Amino acid sequence: MPTNDASHLHDPVAHHMRTDFARLAPDQTVGEAIRTARAAPPEGRIIYFYVLDREDRLVGVVPTRRLLLSDDAVPICEIMVQRVVAIPASATVLDACEFFLLHRLLAFPVVDAERGMLGVVDVDLYTEELADLDRREDLDDLFQLIGVNYQESQSRSAVAAFASRFPWLVANIAGGLVAAFLSGLFRDELERAVALAMFIPVVLALAESVSIQSVSIALQRLHGGRPTVAGLLRDIRRELATGFLLGGAAASVVTIVALSWLGQGPVVLALLGGITGGVTAAAVIGLAIPNMLRLLAREPQVAAGPISLAATDMVTLTVYLCLARWLLG
Repeated sequence: MPTNDASHLHDPVAHHMRTDFARLAPDQTVGEAIRTARAAPPEGRIIYFYVLDREDRLVGVVPTRRLLLSDDAVPICEIMVQRVVAIPASATVLDACEFFLLHRLLAFPVVDAERGMLGVVDVDLYTEELADLDRREDLDDLFQLIGVNYQESQSRSAVAAFASRFPWLVANIAGGLVAAFLSGLFRDELERAVALAMFIPVVLALAESVSIQSVSIALQRLHGGRPTVAGLLRDIRRELATGFLLGGAAASVVTIVALSWLGQGPVVLALLGGITGGVTAAAVIGLAIPNMLRLLAREPQVAAGPISLAATDMVTLTVYLCLARWLLG
């Protein structure tokens, strides 16, 4: 590998993987698996045993310790870990380094779009990157590209942590002030139906919860891959449907309570539409913001949450109060 040059961090990880990994079949017993490994051991070192089906698709992984300590008669499918963290073949070396930082495993399988196993990258790849970037500036660049500032990761100063995190809280402050401004624009409706104001915390809390869920899902999906416009549009369509279902279900529960408690038809309809529309929008916002930040070459880990929450509050409150104005007018 070239020295003192971070450019190769963007090489496809498939160029750095090993293909001589230890493979098992799910219908083998532990005894059969050990005898097979002894008869035809892979050339490289064995960290994990990977379980593949007949089409060479990854279905599980068996840690070496678990294999050695299990009874010979136990089937591999009973001791394998089925939820395998795998690196997509489209990932870069930088993405692989992020996997080692986040998941703390010693090796990761590399798979194609159909979960077909192509090879393995082990922790040597990550340690070689750190050793290769022997200048402090380049080491700092690596951590910043992964989304972890090296200086901050080593600092225990509360002031430094405050300085790095407070600016993003300004997004929440701005969102709250805009929400207050929007409430003032709809003062007449709020005075005519005080119940509208009573339910604002519920409407916003539901939308914010779904927005944060979508942000978390988006951040997990971004590990190991760069988003594409086509993929983002596909994910947005799916999240739009999910948000609509979540919003409709939550709105039904709230409106049933509101109807039996207050009996005010316009307020109930405003709640039904406001929660459904707000939660649907929140799901899309929470998914879109992290992806948009990554497409703009910005790291979304810190910024995505505050920006998504602020946008969610403004959109949800606008939908809720505009609908209330129309129904009460």
